[in-house]
Amino acid sequence: MLIKKKLSLLSFLLFCIHCFGQTIKIKEDRINQVVSFSNEKINMQLDYRDKANIFSLTINNQNLIESNAGIYSEIKTATSTYSSLKLLSKPSLHIVGNTITLSNIVYGDAHVSINETWKFIVTTKDIRFDIDRTLSKPIQAEQIASPVFMFNHINDWEGAYQDYGGLAWFYLFNTKLDTYGVHSRSSAFWNSKTNNGLNISANAPGKQIAMSYSRTKDDKLAYRIVESEKEMPLRFDSGTNRRRYVRDTTAVWAPITIHAGKNSQSILLSYFDFKERYGRGNFVGVNGDEVSAVLNTIAHIGVIDKQHFGGNSWHTPYGPICLHEQYIAQMGLGINDEAYLKGYQDCLDYYRYHAIKPDGKVWPRWAYSNEDAMPGIFTDKGFYEAQWGYLLDANPDFVTNVSELYDQTGNKVWVKGQQQACEKALDWILKRDGNNNGLVEMIPDNHSEGKSSDWIDIIWASYENAFVNAKLYHALLLWTDIEKQLGNKAKADYYAGFAEKLKANFNKPVSDGGFWDAASKCYIHWRDKDGSIHGTNMVTPINFMAISYGICDNENRKKIILDAIEEQMQKEHLFFWPICLYSYKEGEGKDWQFPFPNYENGDLFLSWGALGINAYASYKPALALKYVRNVLAQFAKDGLAFQRYGRAKQDGLGDDILSGNSLTVVGLYQAIYGINPLYNRFYLNPHITAELAGTKINYNFRGQKLQIGLNLNEYSVSNGHYSIESNHDFGFYATGQSLFYFNGKNEKVSLKATTEFNNLHLDIKSWGNDKISWSQSSVITKSGKINYRLFQLKPNTFYNITINNKIVEHKKSDASGSLLFNWKTGKGTDEILISIP
Repeated sequence: MLIKKKLSLLSFLLFCIHCFGQTIKIKEDRINQVVSFSNEKINMQLDYRDKANIFSLTINNQNLIESNAGIYSEIKTATSTYSSLKLLSKPSLHIVGNTITLSNIVYGDAHVSINETWKFIVTTKDIRFDIDRTLSKPIQAEQIASPVFMFNHINDWEGAYQDYGGLAWFYLFNTKLDTYGVHSRSSAFWNSKTNNGLNISANAPGKQIAMSYSRTKDDKLAYRIVESEKEMPLRFDSGTNRRRYVRDTTAVWAPITIHAGKNSQSILLSYFDFKERYGRGNFVGVNGDEVSAVLNTIAHIGVIDKQHFGGNSWHTPYGPICLHEQYIAQMGLGINDEAYLKGYQDCLDYYRYHAIKPDGKVWPRWAYSNEDAMPGIFTDKGFYEAQWGYLLDANPDFVTNVSELYDQTGNKVWVKGQQQACEKALDWILKRDGNNNGLVEMIPDNHSEGKSSDWIDIIWASYENAFVNAKLYHALLLWTDIEKQLGNKAKADYYAGFAEKLKANFNKPVSDGGFWDAASKCYIHWRDKDGSIHGTNMVTPINFMAISYGICDNENRKKIILDAIEEQMQKEHLFFWPICLYSYKEGEGKDWQFPFPNYENGDLFLSWGALGINAYASYKPALALKYVRNVLAQFAKDGLAFQRYGRAKQDGLGDDILSGNSLTVVGLYQAIYGINPLYNRFYLNPHITAELAGTKINYNFRGQKLQIGLNLNEYSVSNGHYSIESNHDFGFYATGQSLFYFNGKNEKVSLKATTEFNNLHLDIKSWGNDKISWSQSSVITKSGKINYRLFQLKPNTFYNITINNKIVEHKKSDASGSLLFNWKTGKGTDEILISIP
């Protein structure tokens, strides 16, 4: 008998190997009633002795679950806990091919019976876990886990990305029983140190899915999946029920009724290599691990939940979203994740319907609770007017975020859907130019009213506010271009005209009604209706915006501002720019802002980092790089998990953690590396120093993985098939068998190359009015034809086409300035010159 058993087991193992190869293995231990099953990266062990649970989960040889609980089903009511860890009958196991089915998983009590069937389908790429559940009668459930994954330790994973681009960052789970609930259908768990990633996605046809993450009393990570008939409601706070992050409890969701009968769901587990999916390239001159960590963590935490994106983290006690922040889309440039871009599109659609009043005014904030709202001035969805005043920068910032997100996605259908909302938001605030000088006015006329009007919300900026008008100028320029693309010339002309007037009056000296104060070497913050000027203390965001947004185009004035800021930075040895260099005057802000420096009267807010980096990058890129390094060094010390840094000690302060702390690194990407995805091209405009030469950045762009090469006066973009190299800024786009080159920042294509093969490299040598030259090469060794079309040449003009120092054609451009010719390619490099004889 013993020999027969050994032969039977051997036959079973040989059968598995024969049928599934080396990567899929299924082994049943009938004595201990355990089934082990695995593919190359995932190994699971199922215990079915008087219970049903996965007691062991190993990912790429790292054991992540090993306990008597592990992965199991659980339903809690007010009086009972029902769990697949305690069954009422013996389950039945069947293995057919690569499918393991465990049926008759019955648990409950005398009042209710829950019968589940678990099915595991093992493939080389993933393991599918199907759960069919039948309830004998309805249950009022206090908590549901279908199932719960009990990972060994909270630190086994650094975080989990949601399907809309949010992040559960476990670094912020400071205390036991901290719990975060989200409306997501997937979680991508990852650890940058082990390089392991586990994607868990759930699907229940016709049902809603929610998930929660909890730090347990014994420091494990409990990950629960919940299915429900409607969107899962939140438990806290009573009367508002919007709180996603709770402390001292795992009960983030409100009780729901689970109806009698059958329901089904499917869970898919798959491994991913963290560096392969999220690796950002080879960084030279900065710490690449720190750059990646900032963009992979801090940048995401303002995404509170599906359709709720902002700059304040979900960890913040009252969980606010500031719609008066113009950089939420901009952070997507650094995050560089399609899920974030798609998630923010959905969010802005939600805001379009729920965050804009019928007259066009944008609600400036949303929060878990109403504690920060003007009394009674809030909606049932949670949007509100802040207690400090009417924050009018919400209107231009909505438009800026729509515009900059459109540049990253190129989704013209989506931005067309936002057109009416953006026009309403702009038109509402443009009507506030009561004296017709191009500068819109705030609701308070004088600072003595003690009400704010912008992001610096306890400084009493009033009447004509440079902070809001600078943001408005930026929004007008962005939206003017979109109106042109959408064919609305009248609106485009109107917005462009208003922007032109705004800029002209903004730049006037304060004595002539403008914001420039030569005596203070800066643009002021605001002017009261009585003509008095306020905020002459070098408010850095205003002055950075004036430079970065193109309001200040006087090179000498730019130098005065930037040199004055740097001089003070050197004196105080600050690692980052303070919100203002000097103190506001008594009475210009809330009383506890004084004495200086304190909070919005002098502390360091990193959310303005991208603007500062942009302002310095084209002036003195070495200074811009210095502050990038400073912020990265601070991240290495404390994770940047604060609201701000104190001026006196440069220490982290505030529990209102801001994702904007990542914006200095976003500025590194956008202004120093020059990475700028635009609606019809990828635009590269670097301002690097010699220390950064040799940097290679991996970048996702419209479904393509680009590699950006950065050397001094030698920049390149490649998608693996097509590449362009140039010694100055340019635009790149490739699709199918065509490659497009955009000269400089021109939004119109300059050269189109169409090939018979799928490979071409262009090295642009010069691009002038009368002379254009480039070289072409390919790794394809056989000869093939390339059709070239040049655009924006002189119309009806003859050009010589010279290839390898030989004139091969003398051809005339058409009436639109387009010129078409073709050439072949093969081994070696061809030098091409287009010139007027």
